[in-house]
Amino acid sequence: MGDKISTPSSSTGLMRFYDVSASNIQLSPKLVMVAAAAFVIIELLMKAIGL
Repeated sequence: MGDKISTPSSSTGLMRFYDVSASNIQLSPKLVMVAAAAFVIIELLMKAIGL
């Protein structure tokens, strides 16, 4: 039992990465939804005109 490392039960299995989110590209959810909707509309228009 002397070789085992114990961790507090509240943080077992949880990892926190504070610096990772600061270095990633931040996109707002509204921008993603608008871009997805625009892509779908463009695809439907292209299919309607036969491209």
